[in-house]
Amino acid sequence: MIKVGLTGGIGSGKSVVASIFEALGVPVYHADIEAKKILDSDQVNLKIASLFGKEVMTKDGRINRKALAAIVFNDKVKLEQLNSIIHPEVRIHFQDWCLARNEHPYIIQEAAIIFESGFNAYFDKVIMVKASTETCIERVMLRDQISREDVIRRMQNQWPADKVEAASDIVILNDLDTMVLPQVLKIHKLLLS
Repeated sequence: MIKVGLTGGIGSGKSVVASIFEALGVPVYHADIEAKKILDSDQVNLKIASLFGKEVMTKDGRINRKALAAIVFNDKVKLEQLNSIIHPEVRIHFQDWCLARNEHPYIIQEAAIIFESGFNAYFDKVIMVKASTETCIERVMLRDQISREDVIRRMQNQWPADKVEAASDIVILNDLDTMVLPQVLKIHKLLLS
């Protein structure tokens, strides 16, 4: 089985591309979704509470994601500390997930920070979804109902697009002028051959 990473900056359209692969019958592991589930586990809650304090906890003892995001997206050290808790858990979960799908020719993991987290070492190929910075900002502002400044702060915690592109094996252009489906179909055919 070929393991493929699917990455790109916030708002680039990774989820759209992932959904096309899923429609083609390819198993897709959504790392960001799984990380949020892991964030809700009791064990991880305790670690985060001890590291970040009560200000990131709700009254019922769960993580207040907005409060946590406000801290980590404004402090790279704090973001690295959070990632050091979450990323090992995601790696273990992903490995188990792959074992349960080993009959497929290839699988995909969709994740925003494949290179930043060192996760690229687990993949045979990495696909980058690319869009202009302005397009990404507008998409995230609309999707998450956050300010331009908040989007830019989040972008600053990711590698620049040109660095991700240079490290990737394949690039899918997801701008307003280029059709994504033919690009995905071409990659799908390549990975099946």
